[in-house]
Amino acid sequence: MRFHLALVLVAPLLAGCLERGQPVMVDSSADDDAYCRSNAAVGSNDYVNCRKNRDVQRGNANARADRAQRNLAEQMLNNPTRP
Repeated sequence: MRFHLALVLVAPLLAGCLERGQPVMVDSSADDDAYCRSNAAVGSNDYVNCRKNRDVQRGNANARADRAQRNLAEQMLNNPTRP
C-alpha cells in the first residue's frame, strides 16, 4: 500500500521531466486581429500586411530569445566559476 501511495505522490513530479519540444506559446492572434482591425478593414491588403508583419515580429522576438538563451548557456559552459 505504501508503494502505491508513494508512486501516486511522485508521478506528478516526474511528469514534468517528460515534456519535450517547445513550450506552449500564448495565442496572441486575437490581439493581432484587434490591432490590425483598428488600422485597416479585414481582408484588405493593409490588413493582410499588418498580420504578416506582426507574425514576422513575433518570430524575430522568439529567435532573439532563443539566441540569448544559447549564448548564455555557452558562456556558462566556457567560463565556469570556481568558488
